[in-house]
Amino acid sequence: MKALILGIAGQDGSYLAEHLLENGHEVEGVVRRNSTPEHQESRIHHLADSIRTYYGDVTDTLSIASILKSSRPDVIYNLAAQSHVRVSFDVPEFTAETNGVAVLKLLELIRQHDPEIRFYQASSSEMFGTAVDSDGFQRETTPMFPVSPYGCAKLFAYSAVRNYRNAYQLFATNGILFNHESPRRGSNFVTSKVVKTAVAISRGFEDKLTLGNLDSYRDWGHSRDYVRAMSLMMELSSAGDYVVSTGQTFSVRNLCEIVFSRLGMNYRDYVVQDPKYMRPEELPYLRGDSARFRALSGWRPEVTFEDLIDEMIDHWTRKIVQ
Repeated sequence: MKALILGIAGQDGSYLAEHLLENGHEVEGVVRRNSTPEHQESRIHHLADSIRTYYGDVTDTLSIASILKSSRPDVIYNLAAQSHVRVSFDVPEFTAETNGVAVLKLLELIRQHDPEIRFYQASSSEMFGTAVDSDGFQRETTPMFPVSPYGCAKLFAYSAVRNYRNAYQLFATNGILFNHESPRRGSNFVTSKVVKTAVAISRGFEDKLTLGNLDSYRDWGHSRDYVRAMSLMMELSSAGDYVVSTGQTFSVRNLCEIVFSRLGMNYRDYVVQDPKYMRPEELPYLRGDSARFRALSGWRPEVTFEDLIDEMIDHWTRKIVQ
């Protein structure tokens, strides 16, 4: 099987490339060029001899069409996105084009040129927004009321995948993934920001951590576990829409408390709030029920929330000491 990963240089793309290579797949990927080439492929430098990469952008239909013609993949994983929810309020149109309309264009390219390609779309728990079932979980049947341009764009893409699957019988699957982190997560995301800054404080390089809403709850897993789920979805006999989650939820305050305590500190002595980090409309609570996907695939998360934090602390400790 040849896999083409759009967004291969991101957190999930790099872990997915490793996982697929370990399982005997041929892997190619699309990288969006930026002005700092020494950083844009840093997560996949160690795979340079094992993968082929192309420059492209999911908003540029011509570039993606050319790549599909050259690559001729059996499966496409679309992990490309404007991935920061808070930033989506600042660049809503760009977010809609990249996270929403571009997915429609990808589906149309597949339909016209090679409808046998299996397609994975990185959908998001942000699509649920403020909707929560009576038992405190969100699942495939939970209504979706997104509260950010990011969530709205992801919901458009999710709906397009469902439409093309039903209308044209494409193998097009939505992985509705809840939050997942790792040492490879960008430092402007809250988990990495908390860990990186706490480590810096413990070493005397910083004196405070500035955050927004401390009482938003998220279902956090490890990216390495979640890319296994993506791969398993592509091996199922039929396409569908599947929630992937740990089933546990922690607040940003819980995150701070655990991280700082691991480093021998009390977060209350260092954490301050700033309204500029608040979203115009907050999403207070996410907790996923992945029972349906677990029953179909046998998938289970292997990394606990505490183990994830420890791994990130170790990573940032090494980085900051260097």
